[in-house]
Amino acid sequence: MNDRAPAPGGLALVQALVNTLDLESGADSLDTAEGLARFGLAAGEAEGARELRESLRAVCLAHAGHPAHREVTPLGELLARAPLCVTVDEEGGGARLVPAIAGTSPAPLASRIAAAIAESLVEGGWPRLKACEAPTCHWAYYDRSPAGRGRWCSMSVCGARAKMRRYRAK
Repeated sequence: MNDRAPAPGGLALVQALVNTLDLESGADSLDTAEGLARFGLAAGEAEGARELRESLRAVCLAHAGHPAHREVTPLGELLARAPLCVTVDEEGGGARLVPAIAGTSPAPLASRIAAAIAESLVEGGWPRLKACEAPTCHWAYYDRSPAGRGRWCSMSVCGARAKMRRYRAK
């Protein structure tokens, strides 16, 4: 549904995970082997990924000023179990958070999500990852509007539907 450019940096991973479920059709790409492989997940990890996805969706809705779409496990609880560590570049002295579990490829999804959120917090982009206000959509998008007041994932679909409903109601 989203006709916007993907979120920058690590937030693209967060956005991609939230957008694995199409609420309108009910299609969930985490139901497929290809969808799981996209996130480096095994079949037994799908349920945990879904729980993380819905907690992320609730936060994205909050970023847009909307209540959670349903009761979810708080994102902080899920990410508290995601080990991270600080790496420091010896030459430049730059530091960043990375998944703590070395040697696993790829690192656990929750740790990769936590690292992406931490990076986006530093860069200031985390609050701009929002979920569409349309109740049949809630697709994640990165709000690049100057004022940060975007409301829909797509003006041509969800925005047009909302405006048409308001017009007809008059």
